[in-house]
Amino acid sequence: MFRRTATATASAFAALAAAAALALTASTTATATAATAPGFVNGADLPPHPGSPWYAGQVTQGLPEFAPLCLEGVLPAQGSWHRTFGTEFDTGALQISVRAASASAAAKLAGTLERKVAACAADWLRATPGGTASWEDYGKLPVEEGAHVYGVHTSIPESEPGVHLYGIGRDGSTVTVVQWGQMGDLSHAPVADFRKTTTRAVNKLNP
Repeated sequence: MFRRTATATASAFAALAAAAALALTASTTATATAATAPGFVNGADLPPHPGSPWYAGQVTQGLPEFAPLCLEGVLPAQGSWHRTFGTEFDTGALQISVRAASASAAAKLAGTLERKVAACAADWLRATPGGTASWEDYGKLPVEEGAHVYGVHTSIPESEPGVHLYGIGRDGSTVTVVQWGQMGDLSHAPVADFRKTTTRAVNKLNP
């Protein structure tokens, strides 16, 4: 397990929090059919919330309207599906799955996603003077062609901090990323349950 922390000087976390909330709830209008979409997790597969059930959106073709924090500009629209999840509180989740042209292309995409998440805290700090950020590498999971779990925490003064977990995995030519997020820091992240979520997400891909 690895940990990196960093601090900078100025800017506003309110805009980031709003963008992250939209990323967890926005969806495109085209709905994928069960025959063509990869398998997706259900609300019951996500880390349990102590005060609310999970509400699952439809599996929808294409990318969500707003890219998830840390993964802006790296997920291809072609071959993508997504599903958003919410609770009655500030906790939300998003799964995006991509069918690549080949297993090697999927492996390359998964590697790119992992590098982006691992660099996210430092990248966010460069764009957010005055903020603080940290990340955790929660390790690899032995499922199909492999999966990896990370955590990212961001905060600025006089604003609520945000924490996100990312599970990135691959089965053949299909890649999936699951993002979970809420207010708080890495100490509030349900890592053990989210590792199970990531394993289920990869096992359900049906490549």
